[in-house]
Amino acid sequence: MTGALAAELRAISPAELVAMLLALAYLLLAYRRSRWCWVAGGVSSAISIVLFARARLPMQAALQVYYVLMSIYGFHHWSRDRDAAERPISSAPVRFHLAACAALVAASLATAHWLQTETQAAWPYLDSLTTWGSLFATWLVARVKLENWIYWFVIDAALAFLFAAQKLYLFALLSLVYLAIVIVGYLSWLKSYRTQRSLA
Repeated sequence: MTGALAAELRAISPAELVAMLLALAYLLLAYRRSRWCWVAGGVSSAISIVLFARARLPMQAALQVYYVLMSIYGFHHWSRDRDAAERPISSAPVRFHLAACAALVAASLATAHWLQTETQAAWPYLDSLTTWGSLFATWLVARVKLENWIYWFVIDAALAFLFAAQKLYLFALLSLVYLAIVIVGYLSWLKSYRTQRSLA
């Protein structure tokens, strides 16, 4: 089994490696609230479209198209501030997140049913839920919402399993690394958020 895993790791394509490194750069730059996170993320997503399509994860492939578009929006939105690192962090009320979670589950069930009956998708329900969750979490990042990190923690934990199951080992490893960065990012943003509120 170890030999089979080693063979799979050796078969990882250069494109997957580049996409993984750029995706890691995206999160590290987002943690620092640098607008350049959107450039790194956009290029990573453009590469990942093909990788996920080949791995029979259609929702993840479609998600990457959204990420490319969101990277343009995010870069523009974050570029409007003179000092990107001092961009104010905001928070949404609990009722907003309850409604958002209900909508995410409903959308996931609908697309998963379609994927299960009309495509050869490998993991229709998990693929759908992580895709819709990622769409929403990315929007929260662009709007500089504190809670984006909480969504990403849950999503990345699920993606680590999904990618490993589809033999996308670098992406699975990246998702595990993300979990650690997400915790640090949340604590950093929370500290800044509390400082902003105390100064307001």
